[in-house]
Amino acid sequence: MSTHVTVTLSDEVYGRAERLAQLSHRDVSDVLSEAITVSLPQLRPRSELLPPVESLTDEHVIALTDLQLTPDRDKRLSALLRQQQASTMSEVERSELAALMQIYQEGLLRKAQALQEAVRRGLREPLRP
Repeated sequence: MSTHVTVTLSDEVYGRAERLAQLSHRDVSDVLSEAITVSLPQLRPRSELLPPVESLTDEHVIALTDLQLTPDRDKRLSALLRQQQASTMSEVERSELAALMQIYQEGLLRKAQALQEAVRRGLREPLRP
């Protein structure tokens, strides 16, 4: 199944896609579709979804409010972000950064859900503005 989408690209980006399509004897739309597919992180299948925070014990909720990346992952993420800023990333590093960012974002969302649940249960005080 496919969905037709209209996207506005800069002339420079379209030119790169067009050149790659010419070199690989493919349609520009196929090149762009592949580039989008490769660049979007793979989300967990529904069967692997974590249990809702509301269903966790108080101890688990409190533990999630302190959730952080492991020191090694945090250090690697920082290094990759510096490389991205300096525009010195390889494709492999770009993929690694995307995967680490997904882990970070999922963890941040889970932590926020746990904080909300901890406040609702009276386990934590609400955060002050």
